[in-house]
Amino acid sequence: MKFSTRTRYGLRAILEIAMNNSENGIYQKDIAINQNLSYKYLDQIINSLKVAGLVTKAAGRRSGYVLACKPEEITIYDIHSAYEPGVCVVDCVADNYQCDRKDICALFGFWGNLNRQFVEILKSTTLEDIMNEQVKIDEIAVSTFCE
Repeated sequence: MKFSTRTRYGLRAILEIAMNNSENGIYQKDIAINQNLSYKYLDQIINSLKVAGLVTKAAGRRSGYVLACKPEEITIYDIHSAYEPGVCVVDCVADNYQCDRKDICALFGFWGNLNRQFVEILKSTTLEDIMNEQVKIDEIAVSTFCE
């Protein structure tokens, strides 16, 4: 299973938005600079997050992006779903795939179980969890830099 570039960049962009404390939000150009992403490609990435209801523009004419809900209410699965139709570790367990071997294949159950566990990890990890990890990393980086 490999996450698409859109999903990975979407995770980076929404984390950047979530970590910003400004009432006016963070501008797309700043996200692009901070995450070293193409502004044009980031436009598509952010649009998918807006369509999914995860981010919105802050109030006012000169405003950036903010989260549409609290970070503890947004799961990694929600973000992934903004870019991908579902999670599938192998084709044979996909909803729209009819596997001719599923009744005679011992691995079919294994793949299905692995897929369910993977989805559960995505659903049980929130944006707030990732933010907390980023804070720890930032604190270590600052303390290392100051030594």
